[in-house]
Amino acid sequence: MCTGRRGGWMRGERHGSARRGGAWGGGGGGGRGGGGRAGLTPCPAPPPAPVGSRVGLRSPVMASKLLRAVVLGPPGSGKGTMCEKIARSFGLQHLSSGQFLRENLGGEVGVLAKQYLERGLLVPDHVITRVMMSELEKRRDQPWLLDGFPRTLGQAEALDRICELDLVISLNIPFETLKDRLSARWVHPASGRVYNMDFNPPHVQGIDDLTGEPLVQREDDKPEAVAARLRKYKDAAKPVIELYKSRGILHSFSGTETNKIWPYVYTLLSSKIPPILSDEEN
Repeated sequence: MCTGRRGGWMRGERHGSARRGGAWGGGGGGGRGGGGRAGLTPCPAPPPAPVGSRVGLRSPVMASKLLRAVVLGPPGSGKGTMCEKIARSFGLQHLSSGQFLRENLGGEVGVLAKQYLERGLLVPDHVITRVMMSELEKRRDQPWLLDGFPRTLGQAEALDRICELDLVISLNIPFETLKDRLSARWVHPASGRVYNMDFNPPHVQGIDDLTGEPLVQREDDKPEAVAARLRKYKDAAKPVIELYKSRGILHSFSGTETNKIWPYVYTLLSSKIPPILSDEEN
């Protein structure tokens, strides 16, 4: 168990919530031990790296253990930032559902997804599931970290059919913090880059730093829509969290800042696979 630290308090127990009643978003609680499930065969491990080789950041498939993990959290919880830190530190591929959707916009499924993305709406289960299953099938023998999938029980059940997860991290962020973050969030639609006008603003207001193209605020990031969006996420995510809790693979962390949650997540991951960067290097 992780103990307190100045500036934040988190706990990452195998069956435990991060802080009782202290954060919005669910997670934690008691559950059955063990992560095995009848009818599922763990994916085969990749061959070991040559003696003396060093796992590099540009070769995430060479992570020394075939770990499959998911980061769950409501919109604005910092899932993307957390996944980037994990990927750099542990040599895992960061697989973003949003990125896969953008890469597939030219295909049949992408055309359908684009109708939702342009309106700032969540892509329906059957569309995002088709995209993700296709991408994950290509990576059967690789370690990875999922960001933005699964969001619903249907998506979690689809994921079950192709692989068994080793670890699920749930980020529990206070409701008011999420509202503030989302209301100040602007995005570059083509790349998915996210800016926060309070703590990560663009160099020129309303303009993407890299392309010079205009930023937009998603319809569901506007203040009047944020509360409804967060409630919708909570309702959809609750059975997913309960599912992984019952399997004993859920680890919950509470806080208001990613950098203060990160040391506890790093400690948890270090108990599963060897890091390729120290906590301080990330």
